[in-house]
Amino acid sequence: MPMILFASVVRVRDGLPLSASTDFYHTQEFLGCRRRLKILALRLAQYPGRGSAESPDFNIHFSSSGNVACMAICSHQCPAAMAFCFLDSLWWEFTASYDTTCIGLASRPYAFLEFDKIIQRMKWHFNHANSSQMKSSLEKIQEELEFHPPAILSLEDTDIANGVMNGHIPVYSEPMPNFRMEPVTALGILSLVLNIMCAALNLIRGVHLAEHSLQVTQEELGNILAFLIPFVACLVQCHLYLFYSPARTLKVVLMLVFICLGNVYLHGLRNLWQILFHVGVALLSSHQILTRQLQEKRSDCGV
Repeated sequence: MPMILFASVVRVRDGLPLSASTDFYHTQEFLGCRRRLKILALRLAQYPGRGSAESPDFNIHFSSSGNVACMAICSHQCPAAMAFCFLDSLWWEFTASYDTTCIGLASRPYAFLEFDKIIQRMKWHFNHANSSQMKSSLEKIQEELEFHPPAILSLEDTDIANGVMNGHIPVYSEPMPNFRMEPVTALGILSLVLNIMCAALNLIRGVHLAEHSLQVTQEELGNILAFLIPFVACLVQCHLYLFYSPARTLKVVLMLVFICLGNVYLHGLRNLWQILFHVGVALLSSHQILTRQLQEKRSDCGV
């Protein structure tokens, strides 16, 4: 019997299955374990990044980061390091194939069923590869597990079962694993400096306008907001460039729209060159955010 029997990719916030391997066993014990996996998937947002659920017949392992989690049903003979190495590799393959916007907008189960081909290939690799081929990779994962051990859940425990039925699950406070972004480039630093300068200009003009308005009319209130909203949008752009965020593309588009609309509204208080400068900086920052990706891989798991 292979060590990795079943794998699935789910959305963390609601447990929606996005893709899964289509070949699995039809024994009652295995089907019961799959039902437990579905229950666990609904509560992933309340668990740390890695965890294992033990049952009498099989083990369930899960690894989640951001809005995507990978889960697997493994035999008891499968080492935890191999299971999490497989799940980490699966996570990177899936997030490289589909962006956060597509994942967030998915509305039906198994919306990315075609990813099953990659799951099958990776399952075969881990089930048939020699231990010597993955020795260094497994050693790295083993070190991570020793430093940050996964949460151990018992799906057969009566208290846990009652918690599932009543909608109450113990919440673990262990932080989610951090994303590592590609190094900051010189052009990226320039975009940050220009963005901070634009944010400062918007804040100064907005506060100055508010302080010198003895009686704020509707038009003056609109001008104040047209300064302050782009100020906030510039700060959000800086955050999006420096740190990974789910649905990043959607947020970038929204911030760009806010900045452009705010500057168009301020036509008259700003000349054409000032407006073009602010919009140009916003476009440069948006481009830098979208081109700065996650690092290729956290560890080489032999795939």
